[in-house]
Amino acid sequence: MEKDEKDFLLEKVMIEYGNELVRLAFSYVKDSETAKDLVQNTFIKCYKNLDSFRFDSQIKTWLYRITINECKDYLKSWHYKMVQVKSFIQETAKSIYPSTEKTVIDKYHNEEIKDTIFSLPKVYREVVYLYYYESLKTEEIADILDIPVNTVKTRLRRAKQRLETMIKEAELNGR
Repeated sequence: MEKDEKDFLLEKVMIEYGNELVRLAFSYVKDSETAKDLVQNTFIKCYKNLDSFRFDSQIKTWLYRITINECKDYLKSWHYKMVQVKSFIQETAKSIYPSTEKTVIDKYHNEEIKDTIFSLPKVYREVVYLYYYESLKTEEIADILDIPVNTVKTRLRRAKQRLETMIKEAELNGR
C-alpha cells in the first residue's frame, strides 16, 4: 500500500471511528484524556500495520480490538496503578472537606447508572458497553474480543441479571 493510500485510509478511519473508539476506551479507563491518548496509540498502530491488514474482517472490528488491547495493557501498567493510588489519596483528602448537599445529589444522579455498569466485572462491562452503547451485534463483539458468540451471549445474559439484582438492591436501600 502506498503512503498516499495509507494516509487517506487513516484519515478516513479517524474521522469515522475516532469518537466511538474514545468512548470505548473511556469505558475501560474512565478518564477522557487517557482514553484519547489510547485511541491515538490505536491509530498509530493502525497506520504502522495497514500493510499487513488482510481485510478478512471489517476495519472497525480490527480498530476495536486494537483499542481494547491498548486499554488492557494500560490498566496492567505501573503508571496506571500509581495514578490510582494518587487518586485515592486525593479523594480521601477531599472527603475531609464535605461538599454542599446539592452538589452531592446532582453528582449522584448523574453517575448512578454509569457507576452501576462500571461496577460490573470487566468481562461483563465490556460486552454491555459494546452491545448497548456501541450497538454492535454479538458476532462483531465476539470478533473484537476474540471469544465465541455464545460466550458473548452468556456474558450479556449474566450482566443483565447482575444489573437487575444491583438495581433492586439499590432501590431497597433507598437510593
